[in-house]
Amino acid sequence: MSYYDRDYYRPTGFGGFSFFPPIIKQLLIINIVVFILQQMMNNIAFGEIPGWYLLNHYFALNPLVGFDRFGESNNFQIWQLFTYQFMHGGFSHIFYNMLMLWMFGMEIENIWGSKKFLIFYLTSGVGAGLVQILLAPIFENSLAPVMGASGSVFGVMLAFAMLFPNRYIFLYFLVPLKAKYLIGFLFIVELLSVGGLSMVAHLAHIGGAVTGAIFVLLDKNFHFNFENLKFFSIPKKTKKRPQNNFRKPFSAKKDNIQDAEFYDINSLSKQAEQEISQSTIDAILDKISQSGYKNLTEEEKRILFEASKKK
Repeated sequence: MSYYDRDYYRPTGFGGFSFFPPIIKQLLIINIVVFILQQMMNNIAFGEIPGWYLLNHYFALNPLVGFDRFGESNNFQIWQLFTYQFMHGGFSHIFYNMLMLWMFGMEIENIWGSKKFLIFYLTSGVGAGLVQILLAPIFENSLAPVMGASGSVFGVMLAFAMLFPNRYIFLYFLVPLKAKYLIGFLFIVELLSVGGLSMVAHLAHIGGAVTGAIFVLLDKNFHFNFENLKFFSIPKKTKKRPQNNFRKPFSAKKDNIQDAEFYDINSLSKQAEQEISQSTIDAILDKISQSGYKNLTEEEKRILFEASKKK
């Protein structure tokens, strides 16, 4: 049974689940830093040109057609499909986007691994941007620059609903609703809101959700693995673990993670079993934090299971 067939999955014990996995944490930091920069640029002018205008003109997602409020033609550039994802229009905008990203994204990153989650997140944002700039001239009443992580976050939310459809979410901390119903309802609201008189880019939300859903469906069939990509790396998080005072000095083995397949915990002596649970399990946990639980071998999963019963 894969995690696509389960109502939920959460690694337990041994620190296998992180509430602030690396990419989620870095995305939160980058978005906050950019938001602070935006607030600073609101009070700066370059001659007669406001600082916020320059940010929006070059880094927000500009429409392909039309003119801005200063009468200048909109300035779409290809990099804006990425940069607009890190800009926000106000405190409530960034607060709710980052809250939803953390709530629905942390478990997906723990399962998929950091590289795969980052590519998924950015892909959802790019898909949201493409839908916005291509369909806005047809359906929307205004052609203003778009900013915000909402498209990417909607992709994350829809992926969560597909991976954990029966997980309960407490609306306003009171009303329990299954993820598939709550997120499905929000998606329908976005569909019905297209073309309305509002400052919300509903097309971007729809584009991000659809892109995220396509990614999950393709991954279910092809099992994407981006861990071998070399153009970026995820910093390895190391923790100091408390030493076992009952262990003999210099008795720990520095085993490579691949050595785990040669161990049979049930057939080893108690002393050797303790040594394996200290060194091998630490290596397996490091592997989970880098590439996700899915990429463990069956033997590594069995070792974790056997060790958990002895705690």
